Amino acid sequence: MKRLLPIGALIMAFAQPATAQSTPAVAPAAAPPVPAVVPPPAPQFAAIPAPDYNTDAGWLCLPGRQDACTVDQNVTVITGDGKRKVVKFKADLAPKYDCFYVYPTVSLDPTPNSDLNIGPEEKQVAASQAARFTAKCRVYAPLYRQVTLTALRDIMAGKASAADRKLAYLDVEAAWRTYREKYQAGRGVVLIGHSQGAGILKQLLAEVIENDASQRRLLIAAYLLGTNVAVPAGGDVGGDFKRTKLCKAMDQYDCVVSYVTFRADSPPPENSRFGKVPQPGMVAACVNPAALGGGKAVTDAILGTKGAGLASAPMGPWTSDNAPVTTPFVSVPGLISAECVSNGGFNYLAVTVNANPQDPRTDTIVGDVVVNGAILKDWGLHLIDMPVEMGDLVNLSEYQAASWRGTPMAPPKKK
Repeated sequence: MKRLLPIGALIMAFAQPATAQSTPAVAPAAAPPVPAVVPPPAPQFAAIPAPDYNTDAGWLCLPGRQDACTVDQNVTVITGDGKRKVVKFKADLAPKYDCFYVYPTVSLDPTPNSDLNIGPEEKQVAASQAARFTAKCRVYAPLYRQVTLTALRDIMAGKASAADRKLAYLDVEAAWRTYREKYQAGRGVVLIGHSQGAGILKQLLAEVIENDASQRRLLIAAYLLGTNVAVPAGGDVGGDFKRTKLCKAMDQYDCVVSYVTFRADSPPPENSRFGKVPQPGMVAACVNPAALGGGKAVTDAILGTKGAGLASAPMGPWTSDNAPVTTPFVSVPGLISAECVSNGGFNYLAVTVNANPQDPRTDTIVGDVVVNGAILKDWGLHLIDMPVEMGDLVNLSEYQAASWRGTPMAPPKKK
């Protein structure tokens, strides 16, 4: 594994097969024959052995050990008057349900599919996306031979690549089988994935879980973030999923949360691959964890103190006094709102920073993808799809799990 580069989580959407070019049936008589351009063969690499999920080495995160999901999750809460307090994170020592997490594209391995060595990129993405769920659930996160950033760059450049998407999916499917046979023991489970990981879980839910009544009974919810989930226009089931509906209430389970994120004042441009699906009559699902019934709501965002990673601009001072923040995460109550909107054929989560000149806190947040100093508007806020609603997602999982157990919790107080 190499250094962390979160933009790998984004390139996945670009890695689509190129449209085949046709040639004329009969070449003009006067034209000399044109030799075929044959791309050089893809580099050959030794096969990477399949992971063994019956061993600890097959997992990025497993309950009961020190790993990528047991790192510092302390948060500095900065309120509208500029006051601060540090909230120390506590993992639940006896959680009542499970979370099965598949991480996005982060590998910088030179091979088309990643190896199974845990590097800083896997550790950091688990810390920012999965570890916080240990406050409520047991987190299982398999290592898998994902399509690497290196391979996706080659594909984008028109180079031959031996990247195998099916291999990545089959690894996660095998991990899911081992989880069910060895660890689950009848417990309810929340599926959690982002970008490539969300796409894999979408396939697992559609092809495996939905077709097995015993597995459907154990599904609390699926959080498929930063990927497009097709649903009928005006409906909540019948597109990518034939049985599993979109979540519309906190006491609902066996349902899906999915969204892609853009700034409210920077909607998806026409070339965006997020928020639109190719199936006729279908739209991309948008479910706002902070307002499942619709409308605009303040989110419980939990953001990285230093920003959204190397693909983003660094985060500036959180308050006007430039005081440093010593925890890895920051919460800014009331600063961020979000709403699912339909605009120009796109469905997406529109995020607003509630800037206030009287508020000493920052008036902006980072999360845009920046390349050579330019913002790629078609990516939206993909880098912070999860952080912008992290507290809401963790809280929602607890409510849904309680309903799944038959012991629903009282509705939360409105913000």
